[in-house]
Amino acid sequence: MSPTDRTPLLTARGIEKSFGANHVLRGVDLDVRRGDVVALIGASGSGKTTVLRSLNGLETPDAGVLELAGGPVVDFGAQAAAAGPGWFGNRTARAAAKANRAALRDRSAMVFQHHNLFPHRTVLENVIEGPCQVQGVPRATATGRAEELLARVGLTEKRDAYPHQLSGGQQQRVGIVRALALQPDLLLFDEPTSALDPELVGEVLTVMKELADEGWTMVVVTHELSFARQVANQVLFLDGGVVVEHGTPEQIFTAPAEERTRRFLDRILHPLD
Repeated sequence: MSPTDRTPLLTARGIEKSFGANHVLRGVDLDVRRGDVVALIGASGSGKTTVLRSLNGLETPDAGVLELAGGPVVDFGAQAAAAGPGWFGNRTARAAAKANRAALRDRSAMVFQHHNLFPHRTVLENVIEGPCQVQGVPRATATGRAEELLARVGLTEKRDAYPHQLSGGQQQRVGIVRALALQPDLLLFDEPTSALDPELVGEVLTVMKELADEGWTMVVVTHELSFARQVANQVLFLDGGVVVEHGTPEQIFTAPAEERTRRFLDRILHPLD
């Protein structure tokens, strides 16, 4: 997990996705190196979350190729063509597609906008569920790892609490710990602060910055432009399902090349002008 290890981890090419007549992604390309923090920015409905969900198999693109270092390599268009329509399609191809989605999820972990904690389980039980049930980690091992992670985000005393007994910021920190407990290669964050009260945003962003400083590879959908500017090393601006502009934070926020990027940043940064 060294931040000096900059070998490619993920490559996405030509990712397409439609929901009925709504063409959400239109040929999205993305490269993520180990240790990168990639921020996806853009207006609501621009396709950011669909990109993120495509990276770990929660959505299945209609076309495009996704490759993770060490596998899998998934050609979504070829996969869909081989599987065929309806229940009479190629069962072998369908089984392969399912296996590919599982492999993507095995290599990544998602932190959701609305926490998605199990309400009937304690904090500790929420954290160890994935390692024990999905990865087959012994309960004692998973519990020890969970306790270490809870300590690092200041939640040791909440290990036996239930989600409804936590603040929104605490719930989101548990969500981050739950993702870390899976020891993924890739951390995916879907607008992790947008459901929080303003005074709770900072505690979550602080944890995310610490993870970035440690060299975790992260793709973050965010409206927190200050976080994107200070912590990310790549920023992608999406509009209408297209990557309009891609560059360093300095390039995107100081001297954007595209008019659409300039208009978006102006609306966000100077809403009353």
